[in-house]
Amino acid sequence: MNKGKALRAGDTIGVVATSSPAIEEVLNKAMAELQGLGYKVKISDTCRESYGGYLAGTPEQRAAELNAMFVDEEVDGIMCMRGGYGSPQMLPLLDYDLIAQNPKLFIGYSDITALHTVFGQRANLATLHGPMATSDIAHGLDDWSKQYLLRAMTRPEPLGAIMNPPGEEIVCLVEGQAAGPVVGGNLALVSALMGTPYQLDTRGKLLFLEDIDEEPYRIDRMLTQLAQGGLFDDCAGVVIGTWTDCEPKKREGFSVWDVFQNIVVPYGKPTIWNIQIGHGACNIALPMGVEASLDATNGELVIEESVTI
Repeated sequence: MNKGKALRAGDTIGVVATSSPAIEEVLNKAMAELQGLGYKVKISDTCRESYGGYLAGTPEQRAAELNAMFVDEEVDGIMCMRGGYGSPQMLPLLDYDLIAQNPKLFIGYSDITALHTVFGQRANLATLHGPMATSDIAHGLDDWSKQYLLRAMTRPEPLGAIMNPPGEEIVCLVEGQAAGPVVGGNLALVSALMGTPYQLDTRGKLLFLEDIDEEPYRIDRMLTQLAQGGLFDDCAGVVIGTWTDCEPKKREGFSVWDVFQNIVVPYGKPTIWNIQIGHGACNIALPMGVEASLDATNGELVIEESVTI
């Protein structure tokens, strides 16, 4: 497994625009916050561009800048500016051999799920599913999220047990134990990659899923696609994160809980629910591609391998 180095005070974080554009004021606030944490910041050009109203530059521009960040000797780690839409457009344009030869800590979530997937499968790179510059850092992280992010970024050691903040219980949906590398991320992006050359490989792995602003019937549709594509057959266990604003708009009908009970639970794979990772108020950093163990019976997810060196 290729790994970037743990970041130290004075290191440079490269901020890249892989998906949607951001507001200049918010970008500047994110830069100030990162500098306040002790890092230098290098901003890619497309962070200040908008293409078509919902993209931060063309796919070619965004891919070229991301490739360049990996080989830039001034840059020690890479953080995505924000999610939104657009990262799958870059997948055929990235240089995976170059990335494998120049491993760096890569951080993001949501639309960035596509990049976590291909970096793990094509560059054998461990990555970090975690808070981003303008989506999160600019607005001030809650203490729990900040603690996990800084631990994962700066300590070349396993993150250990992932603990929810007080008042948020990790619930067992299916009892049992499992182990394997953590993969997955945003359900909509995992679904979008189905049937493409970049489809997520869950064989022997712990499949993590989260999402935001999707009604239960849409979550049902996407989980059904994953099920029929064999992802739940193949995986060793399932880790379910947060589902912000995913209530049904009508009073009657399945909840997200019901949908997982109907589609995922019957596979009998060890499964936990409500780990605070994703689009919620708390977003715990989750190393991707590294070994972890899941004790669903006791609601425990333990990261057994470091994401950095």
